[in-house]
Amino acid sequence: MRWAVIQCPGSNCDQDVVHVLKNVLGQEVELLWHKNTSLNGAEAVVIPGGFSYGDYLRCGAIARFSPIMPAVKEAAAQGKTVLGICNGFQILCEAGLLPGVLIRNASLHFRCETRPVRVENAQSRFTSEYQAGQVLQLPIAHGEGNYVADEATLDSLFTNKQVLFTYSDANGQVTDDSNPNGTSRHIAGIMNREGNVLGLMPHPERASELILGSADGLGLFQSILSNGASLKKAA
Repeated sequence: MRWAVIQCPGSNCDQDVVHVLKNVLGQEVELLWHKNTSLNGAEAVVIPGGFSYGDYLRCGAIARFSPIMPAVKEAAAQGKTVLGICNGFQILCEAGLLPGVLIRNASLHFRCETRPVRVENAQSRFTSEYQAGQVLQLPIAHGEGNYVADEATLDSLFTNKQVLFTYSDANGQVTDDSNPNGTSRHIAGIMNREGNVLGLMPHPERASELILGSADGLGLFQSILSNGASLKKAA
C-alpha cells in the first residue's frame, strides 16, 4: 500500500509515522511537503501531529489552505483513507473534512501522558483489528485537544457510530477524571460518515512498538492495511 505523510512547518511526528509505516510495517511511504500539490498516487494519507504554521490564530486554521489540501480533499472524496493525528485532526476539522472544532484544553494546560482510550466501534477500516470496548494505552501530547460540537452533531456522531475512540479509565469506565482535556462526551477520535477519514488526538504511532511501552496503536495501521487489501480485491 502506498502512503503519503504530509509535513507542515512545525510537524514533529512525521518521522515517527514514516518509521512505523516503513520500518515496522514494510510499507511504501513518501514524506510530502505541504506545498506539494499532488499525493503522487498514494492510496492512504496521514497528516501527523506536532504544530502547523498559523496555529497562533487557531490550530489548523491556516494549514487548511496549504497547497496539498485540495489533493487531500480529492483523495477523501474518492474514498481513499485519510488519517489526521493530533494537529492533523485539527486540520481535518478546519478543512471541513470532519465536523466540530478543537479548542484549548479545559485545564488550559498542555497534557503529555499516556491515557486509556476505549474502542467504541470495531467495525471500521481503522479499528477492525480491535475489539469493541477494548482499552488501549495511547500517548497524548496537546494543548488544544478539547473536541467541541453542537449537541445535534454529537448525537449524530454516536448514532452513526462515527465515534471510534473515547477516553476512559483503565477498566473502560468513562468518568470525569478519565477526560484529560474536557472534550465533549469524552471523544478521542471520530470518522466521517463515509468511513474513510479519521481524526484522533492520541498518537498511535508513538505506541506501535513494545520497546516504547505499548504497541496498542499498531492495530490502527494494521486495520487500514487489512481493509485496504480487501478494497483492492473487491475492485
